[in-house]
Amino acid sequence: MLRLNRELESGRAVFGELVETTSALAAKNAARACPEPAEGMGHPSSSSAQRLDEVVVTYFAKPHSYTTDDIIEISAHGSPVVLRHIVETCIAAGARLAEPGEFTMRAFLNGRIDLTQAEAVRDLIDSQTLYQAKVAAQQLEGALSKRLQPVKQKLVELIAVLEAGIDFAEDDISVLPDPIILTRIAEVQKPLEQLAATFAYGKIVHQGLTLAIVGRPNVGKSSLFNRLVESERAIVTATPGTTRDLISETVAIGGIPVQLVDTAGIRQALDEAESIGIRKSLEALADADLVLVVLDASQPLTEEDDELLRQTVGRPAIVVENKCDLEIKAARSTVSAGSPARIYASAITGEGIATLRAEVLRNIAGDSSTQLESGFLTNIRQRSLVQDAIAGLDAANAAVSGKVPHEMLLLDLYNALRALDAITGATTTDDILNLIFSKFCIGK
Repeated sequence: MLRLNRELESGRAVFGELVETTSALAAKNAARACPEPAEGMGHPSSSSAQRLDEVVVTYFAKPHSYTTDDIIEISAHGSPVVLRHIVETCIAAGARLAEPGEFTMRAFLNGRIDLTQAEAVRDLIDSQTLYQAKVAAQQLEGALSKRLQPVKQKLVELIAVLEAGIDFAEDDISVLPDPIILTRIAEVQKPLEQLAATFAYGKIVHQGLTLAIVGRPNVGKSSLFNRLVESERAIVTATPGTTRDLISETVAIGGIPVQLVDTAGIRQALDEAESIGIRKSLEALADADLVLVVLDASQPLTEEDDELLRQTVGRPAIVVENKCDLEIKAARSTVSAGSPARIYASAITGEGIATLRAEVLRNIAGDSSTQLESGFLTNIRQRSLVQDAIAGLDAANAAVSGKVPHEMLLLDLYNALRALDAITGATTTDDILNLIFSKFCIGK
């Protein structure tokens, strides 16, 4: 199927032509007769082949490929017809279509990547923002695995010491005292608890979050929504109650996908349609990860405003005093400790919008430096396994305090180790035995 201008060489791109032979059967027989890439990818004679496209062919000899198998990549022009022909010709010659994720699965099974890196491939493909892609690329490079590796190593070393004290007592291997065991368990548990705390931010980076814009009618919710989306997405009129249904749009704030939801004004409904819209608004408020309560800074606070502010107590929220370009009424509610941040802004002039975006980002990332770290948890599977490991260490702490024999203590430590293994890859019995012998020189 290819006419190349030189023989294939591992790791080198070769220019060639995609050709169509006069007989599909002849192509299949040729492929079966000459399976080697350098010879069998052949040079069909000009009399039996017609050029379809110019291509670049790259041969990756194992183990220097994505899957560690022999791989040939054909780069053609983007015509769907040509690309489909390449696939159909390969299948006719005996190849088959890969199953979903099969290339990455082969890379994992062949030991080229671990599970966290395999998950990062999916995250990279699903990225909606450049920041998400950057985080996925860090995970693909093994950021989470590198963060876990020293923690896991300390746990394996502790297990090895305890195993040695039990199995090789006749060789005068000292048994660790309880305070030392507790200290070494804490050295493993503390970084795991810090890692578990990154899930809140990692989940948002991976999935994004929902931000509901709520308020009574005519406070400028739709105008604020349009300003954040940077387009006239929602209809804006001077008539209160214009928005009757939920309107949503996803924007990137600090590289995080944020789904903005514009809601109907919350007040005593005047008709059935508005009543349905208000019910949806309250549902959106309850379901949102972050709530933007919009007030009219040019008007005194109303009972509806106070009720909305009460509903945000104890949950992530930002209060936006909109229309600050108008005269601000002095009688505003006081901001007490624990109250949501209050931003003065104008959806019309754009004043305060940058501050609002920064406050949204602060609510996403918190005041910690989590977002500056590499290697954090991005999915529930990883978080659950870290929690299982912490639970195993908690049980080990209790076992030491209860003077439980080391044979039973080891069961809890192995439970913690199995959870960490499920994140990155297994620690074998040979790993532990090798560490025992290398550390203590038993049997010398």
